[in-house]
Amino acid sequence: MRNLLSQIVANRSGALVVLATAAFLEAYGDSCFQSGLYRSRGVGRILVFLIGVAALTFYGLVVNIPRWDFGRLLGVYVVLFFLCAQVVARVRFGQSPSPAVIAGGALITAGGVIITIFGA
Repeated sequence: MRNLLSQIVANRSGALVVLATAAFLEAYGDSCFQSGLYRSRGVGRILVFLIGVAALTFYGLVVNIPRWDFGRLLGVYVVLFFLCAQVVARVRFGQSPSPAVIAGGALITAGGVIITIFGA
């Protein structure tokens, strides 16, 4: 698994796919905990917590197994996490981003571009 992920992240498009997968897993895992805390009861609560644990475990593995300079890729990751979190919030909870969230997201994206271009 380590060799496969390391080969995938060896090129930019592969690294982007792995980072996007990790961002989705993190946002989805967090949303499971929110559902478990505020929207579920009984066995459903336990199930959604276990799904959240699995998603966050896979997130940790996807991010940490490859040998890469994660600090250098952090700008791209933060942007992808923000975008995935907004999609998950919309799909799972019916929440649309407010103008403030959109403005903040634009700043997050600008920061990610700056880190990616000038942070080498």
